Amino acid sequence: MTERRNLAAILAADVVGFSHLTGADEDRTLARLRALRSDLIDPTIAVHNGHVFKRTGGGASTAGCEGGESVGQWLLAASI
Repeated sequence: MTERRNLAAILAADVVGFSHLTGADEDRTLARLRALRSDLIDPTIAVHNGHVFKRTGGGASTAGCEGGESVGQWLLAASI
């Protein structure tokens, strides 16, 4: 049996001040976060063959670099 290994980059992201923002206006904060995820964050991750494996209130953990991209390319794309 041949062992297969993949190099992956893990990115943990967090919204700075999420608790404060939700305390000030929870509905608006959650709506803006949902819009950012669907319009920018999730499509950018998908274009670079990544995936979100955990979401928290104001954060997410993602993995990328599958399919031959370099760790640097993934981290640059994920940081946008």
